[in-house]
Amino acid sequence: MELFDSLKFKIVRKKIRIVFPEGTEPRIIGAAVRLASEELVTPVLIGSEVAVREAAQHRGFIVDNLEIIDPNNYPAIDEMVAAFVERRKGKVTEEQARELLKDENYFGTMLTYMGLTDGLVSGAVHSTGDTVRPALQIIKTKPGVSRTSGAFIMLRGRDNEKYLFSDCAINVNPNAQELAEIAVESAKTAALFDIEPKVAMLSFSTKGSANAPEAKKVEEATKIAQEMAPELSIDGELQFDAAYVASVGQQKAPGSEVAGHATVFVFPELQSGNIGYKIAQRFGNFEAIGPILQGLNKPVSDLSRGCNEEDVYKLSIITAAQSLMN
Repeated sequence: MELFDSLKFKIVRKKIRIVFPEGTEPRIIGAAVRLASEELVTPVLIGSEVAVREAAQHRGFIVDNLEIIDPNNYPAIDEMVAAFVERRKGKVTEEQARELLKDENYFGTMLTYMGLTDGLVSGAVHSTGDTVRPALQIIKTKPGVSRTSGAFIMLRGRDNEKYLFSDCAINVNPNAQELAEIAVESAKTAALFDIEPKVAMLSFSTKGSANAPEAKKVEEATKIAQEMAPELSIDGELQFDAAYVASVGQQKAPGSEVAGHATVFVFPELQSGNIGYKIAQRFGNFEAIGPILQGLNKPVSDLSRGCNEEDVYKLSIITAAQSLMN
């Protein structure tokens, strides 16, 4: 709770506009009503007004104070189509753009790209691809970031023990440059959640203890990340125990300000990252919050299709807080 109290304090009454393409989904409507009533977010629901109101009424929600936009009856659609065609730089015709913008995720993404909303939350009924693809095509990644990545905030216990694990959701096998970018973006995400970033570049090797291409990639990524952000504490390559346990870090990587004190753990590829966060979740009783998409020009968040209203509420708070970073 302390984590979300901190995020709420950052966003309350700032009128951050978050668009929800799945505006007729009851879980979305319930979260939107709650967010609006607490003045945390100004929700924008996508869908026909009749359909949204019927869905809300069926569940007892009052949406009179929520903004509802129908893509099929949007007065500024010509302006949006022109902006879409220009953004895609000849990859779509005007006719194709009009057809694509009937899709709620493309329409919501364009609202965010055009600055009419500050972020997007989708995925309760759409796949990850349906949510992320428009963002990659339209919003795109920040300058200096070639790929988006997915981080998890790992929480445990009443002491609010928290770490960041990345990339555990998107990139199957990033190269050294991409891994370095992920490290720098992960440090920024950690800071948003009041985690002092000490970034460990993880491997099965510590400081050359193993001679293998996989370990060399992490060593190279560490050097690139240090050059990209010399103000950050980034070190590698480090085995997990050397990154996490002070006595092991002192033995295996003496003099490192990260070894034994890491708060941000960057995995070398998706397989180990996905396994790692799930081991911490199941064996270590950590709560895993995410994936939090990093590296986009504006925040887009992907829900699980198995999410509940509380998940939508929390991820919307995170998305609103991310918008303050851009």
